[in-house]
Amino acid sequence: MNILDKIVADKRKEVGLKKSMVPVRQLEGTELFGRKTVSLASVLRKSKTGIIAEHKRRSPSKSIINQKFSVQEVALGYEKAKVCGMSILTDAKYFGGSLDDFLLARATVKLPLLRKEFIIDEYQILEAKAHGADAILLIAAILTREEIRVFSKFAKSLGLNVLLEVHNEAELQKSLMPSLDLLGVNNRNLKTFAVNLETSKSLSEKIPDDFVKVSESGISQVEAIQELKKYGYQGFLIGESFMKTDNPGRSATEFIDNLI
Repeated sequence: MNILDKIVADKRKEVGLKKSMVPVRQLEGTELFGRKTVSLASVLRKSKTGIIAEHKRRSPSKSIINQKFSVQEVALGYEKAKVCGMSILTDAKYFGGSLDDFLLARATVKLPLLRKEFIIDEYQILEAKAHGADAILLIAAILTREEIRVFSKFAKSLGLNVLLEVHNEAELQKSLMPSLDLLGVNNRNLKTFAVNLETSKSLSEKIPDDFVKVSESGISQVEAIQELKKYGYQGFLIGESFMKTDNPGRSATEFIDNLI
């Protein structure tokens, strides 16, 4: 059993427990459930930088990344840096995140917020909407084509953008459908955690221009973004490079200043 399989197995138990504790009608009754969302895809299309900055405390591959800053401090720093959006990991066991982090970020900034989670049930999409998300992540490696279709259509019905993440051509081909907004190529192999930017380059021409192309993981240099833009990428998800520093917001500001 690889790490991804373990995460998904634990996630199924977690979601089952949550469904028994917090009914759907309670999620639908929250104030944020009626909030008008902001399109992350539209923001990225208009942006010169395309930076989606991530809040991530730890990961299975790197252990602790940054436990020092509150999510509010990180969110304010990112907003000041003028990032296009913020990705927030909500998995507790493996990444140290929570939906409380999401609520705090939503109360602090007006940025488009992406719920980064291992989504295996429509219930998690309702949770995202109820906590102020503008977009959700779907991971092709853990979903069937039918699940991607059902989940993405459901998210769209709630006004959420959908970022579909792939790691190879097989995942890409099974995932292409109109109910997606953004197509993300993760340069990190989720089974080995090895990172290679060539993954984004090789898959770029196979992604139709209807989707906003997003490159994820392993981006730490301005030069990498300048290179990836030549391949049609408009979004760049950056997590560890900012979070592992003494001041994620300042790091994002300096990075974007060098990029413009």
